[in-house]
Amino acid sequence: MADITVIQRDPQGAALAATRRRPTLTWAEPSGPRSFTLEARTVLGSAPGVDVVLGDPAVSRLHAELELRDDGVWLRDLGSRNGTWVEGVRVTGARVEDGARVTVGSTQLTLRFGEATVRVELSAEERFGPLLGRSVAMRELFARLARYAPTDSTVLLQGETGTGKELVAEALHQHSPRASGPFIIVDCGALPENLLEGELFGHAKGSFTGAANARAGALETADGGTVFLDEIGELPLAMQPKLLRAIESRSVRRIGEATYRKVNVRFISATHRDLRTMVNQGAFREDLFFRLAVLPVVLPPLRARHEDIPLLVQHFLPAGAATALGPELLQELSSRPWLGNVRELRNFVERAVALGAREALAMVPSGRPPANTTEGEALPSVSLDLPFKDLRERWLNHLEREYVKGLLERHAGNVSAVAQGAGLDRTYVHRLIRKHDL
Repeated sequence: MADITVIQRDPQGAALAATRRRPTLTWAEPSGPRSFTLEARTVLGSAPGVDVVLGDPAVSRLHAELELRDDGVWLRDLGSRNGTWVEGVRVTGARVEDGARVTVGSTQLTLRFGEATVRVELSAEERFGPLLGRSVAMRELFARLARYAPTDSTVLLQGETGTGKELVAEALHQHSPRASGPFIIVDCGALPENLLEGELFGHAKGSFTGAANARAGALETADGGTVFLDEIGELPLAMQPKLLRAIESRSVRRIGEATYRKVNVRFISATHRDLRTMVNQGAFREDLFFRLAVLPVVLPPLRARHEDIPLLVQHFLPAGAATALGPELLQELSSRPWLGNVRELRNFVERAVALGAREALAMVPSGRPPANTTEGEALPSVSLDLPFKDLRERWLNHLEREYVKGLLERHAGNVSAVAQGAGLDRTYVHRLIRKHDL
């Protein structure tokens, strides 16, 4: 099943209009039969804010996600309590065939592809602010961003490392009525908790040792403009209700003060982590997630937009560069997995200019990543094109999974014995078991 079919192109061959097939879910509730036509990404769960709300006590708040891809419909469990099943087999992720039965909690849903289609709006431009791309995926993204930019609604940018989330935030700001105001960036993963609160909300003079002067925080500084909360998934749990209050009331209270100050800001946040899974694990507040994700944006990885590679390579090449990147080499670039996405491609072009194209290409991992694997199934690679914190998270996930899996095997699944052997609290062991689907 092809997700998107191009139905109109301009004289240069760029897509101007497309249609997307829209499969349908059907299920039964006490009140009668129900159905839902799938969006590009559809979340199932019992929380009021999800796409398909199921009144089933055995269904987690954010239970599973269905995603439309070019090769069909893919289902992914979001760390639910009771698991997700396809045709009686428990899965963490799987492609769902036409007519397949999906079970979440005690509810059984049937997926039907049908013939229904919907017209997909595509941008006629291959640029949106600093963003560049002529693929259908990027033109669809540009059209969506053009609709989101004029609003003041909060935006949540989700995507792999290196897909350009900060550039998207900049583009939204540049195309908004706030473009003449400040654009303030806060990296939630770069500061310890005791400094992050002051960075966001500011502090009064003398409020702590070293506070010789009063200081406005990022939210005050961004007044009249946009604040970009990068790596929002790293925000400490204790800080989350404070940020939620600031978003809902558009007011802040500096550390050491008793009064609140009104701020006129738009919030854009970004993460490469799955906040819905973190909600189920108790690591991220559900109310804050829904407040941040009023307008969700998912950025496509580079491997899903290979036709943009020649355009991006030409963009990254310095003016007058003598490096030869012919058709054969560009075709070879399209076969690489690009785990670091556009950032990794840009680094490749820099190396190609310095060392030569072939030597630079030898440093790029070959082969495609598995279509559906979980962290910890294979030893992570040491990619020098990933930021250290992302690389560290991959190795930590691998360590957690293999360590707990080994202890569960040693103690025949006795969680209390695993907790005692690991020197961990039993509740935390349960959390690790759910996190890694063990």
